[in-house]
Amino acid sequence: MKKECVAMLLAGGQGSRLYALTSHVAKPAVPFGGKFRIIDFPLSNCANSGIDTVGVLTQYRPLELNSYIGSGQPWDLDRADGGVHILPPYMREGDQGTWYKGTANAIYQNIGFLDMYDPEYVVILSGDHIYKMDYSKMVDHHKRVGAACTISVLEVTMEEAKRFGIMNVDEQDMIYEFEEKPPQPKSNLASMGIYVFTWSKLRAYLIADEEDPNSSNDFGKNIIPDMLAAGEKMAAYRFHGYWKDVGTIDSLWDANMDMLAPRTSIDLYDPSWPIYARTPIKPPHFTGPESRISHSLVSGGSNIYGTVENSILFHSVTVEEGAEVRYSILMPGVTVKAGAKIEYSIIAENAVIEVNACVGTPPDGTDPDWGVAVVAGGVTVGENAVVTAHAMVRDDVKGGERV
Repeated sequence: MKKECVAMLLAGGQGSRLYALTSHVAKPAVPFGGKFRIIDFPLSNCANSGIDTVGVLTQYRPLELNSYIGSGQPWDLDRADGGVHILPPYMREGDQGTWYKGTANAIYQNIGFLDMYDPEYVVILSGDHIYKMDYSKMVDHHKRVGAACTISVLEVTMEEAKRFGIMNVDEQDMIYEFEEKPPQPKSNLASMGIYVFTWSKLRAYLIADEEDPNSSNDFGKNIIPDMLAAGEKMAAYRFHGYWKDVGTIDSLWDANMDMLAPRTSIDLYDPSWPIYARTPIKPPHFTGPESRISHSLVSGGSNIYGTVENSILFHSVTVEEGAEVRYSILMPGVTVKAGAKIEYSIIAENAVIEVNACVGTPPDGTDPDWGVAVVAGGVTVGENAVVTAHAMVRDDVKGGERV
């Protein structure tokens, strides 16, 4: 059962900043890019990197995520020796059990799982990032420099650096200081929340952290600073490529729109690094005689009779004649009735936009409260209703109502 490297994927986040989109599903299960879910990216990275043992730590609204992952077959992780394991919090002998209190505590609660595979190295991943990365190269770098911990970093602007955990490094990219969201950053090397640890080292720090009643049980707030303070060898691994944290409505919309600009985004057509997904079997999408589709991604099972521009449509979407969809994301099963107009919006699964309803408006640069409009899954926006920019619609909207 021994494995050189095991990945632990933190996928239990509530995703509260995605509001209506995560009211019924965990953030990693949110649909993305026309045929994927957010978690497809780290799982595919594991498969493509040769990491065949992955623990997925779930907590908030896990049912749909657990069902989606299943045996791990789409990502070639249905292995008899290893494979993908769903790891929810559980009750242990001698106590009453607890939810995962923080990222470090989530790993601590699964020390038994990791000990079962007795790995040399553990890769810690987040379930809410969009990127392609070869983790095996990061592990090789970790081994080459003899680090106890290696942190993947991305160069950002100095202004953006104020929003991240920042790594200050020497000439050999060894970390000597970590600053969490510094008002005056000393460098622009932002932590991506991707770590490689030597397991024997991490195990000891997790146990010590759990024994500290004042700890937040978090990697960024506790484990990383504690290792630095103890003089452990900490390395930065520079990542060059597309990476997006999709933890907010705006960033999720931006990342989806990036899919329409492949030269500045992830190359989904690269056969050497495919992104795998569990997708339903649907017929090809159909376009009616009066339909007009431009610069958009339209998935199978969709029926388009109206206008679709600069948008991403998942499977089983219907856009009726005379309806218009622009700069928007329509998740599986959405129906847009005749004459309806959708702009700069995210419409969640199985929502219905009734006849002549309007959702969202383009930015004009004068409204400080402008933002992408969101309609939650299963919601009906009534006939002639108006959903304004930045609105967050969680319940059905009556005909003619303004939100």
